[in-house]
Amino acid sequence: MPTNPTLQDLLARYRDGKISLEAATEAIEGLRLERIGDFACLDLGRDVRCGMPEVILAEGKDPIHLAEITIRLAETAGRCVVTRVDPAQAALICERAAHAGIPSEYRETGRVLVVGKAPAPKPTGGIVAIITAGTSDIRVAEEARIIAEEMGCQVRTAYDVGAAGIHRLFPALKPLLGAHAFIVCAGREGTLPAVVAGLVDKPVIGVPVSVGYGYMGHGQAALASMLQSCSVVAVVNIDAGFTAGAFAARIANNGVSP
Repeated sequence: MPTNPTLQDLLARYRDGKISLEAATEAIEGLRLERIGDFACLDLGRDVRCGMPEVILAEGKDPIHLAEITIRLAETAGRCVVTRVDPAQAALICERAAHAGIPSEYRETGRVLVVGKAPAPKPTGGIVAIITAGTSDIRVAEEARIIAEEMGCQVRTAYDVGAAGIHRLFPALKPLLGAHAFIVCAGREGTLPAVVAGLVDKPVIGVPVSVGYGYMGHGQAALASMLQSCSVVAVVNIDAGFTAGAFAARIANNGVSP
């Protein structure tokens, strides 16, 4: 198994005298928790244990609580990712981050907010390819893209390659064939992941998207189709861009030659 880059960097910082033995020990334990009032508990050791940072889901959270959680995590961990952020939530967090002197960037297409002074993760060499059937699937694909990039992967994309016009797929696949893992996002009947899985020799993750109407609309038909695929496809939940991006990044990072 390849070395956990977070742990490797931590040990290098201790070796170079940049952090104390106590600080290194605490970080390596991977069990650091920090409470925020009576409404949140931050998992600060997830990146050491799992090779991926703790990510905040904005949906359903009180805006004030969300802003406080985000700023605290950015201050403590150096960098924080928040998913499913609506523009109003993003505006509040960015305002508070600026007041605290912390840079922030709202990537509206994927509804993801990145907050923190720490630089983007070092490239791992892992490559993730993301394909969408239509332009309506891009919002989910972009969530997956940002998560994979935040885990150190290079991401290559091919959007709106369709299944109704299958001839569009073949030229789109060529630049992606060096990827270690593929994410394929599709709504309506969800055909595309099975087709791609029959053409590439790397793992394919199907993401059903809540695009469609009528009987089994809103992603249900796409989910059922992907689960019944005769190709070998792993399937995540409807609109689960975060899960697909993190899973693909794990595959890609483990596929890099040491």
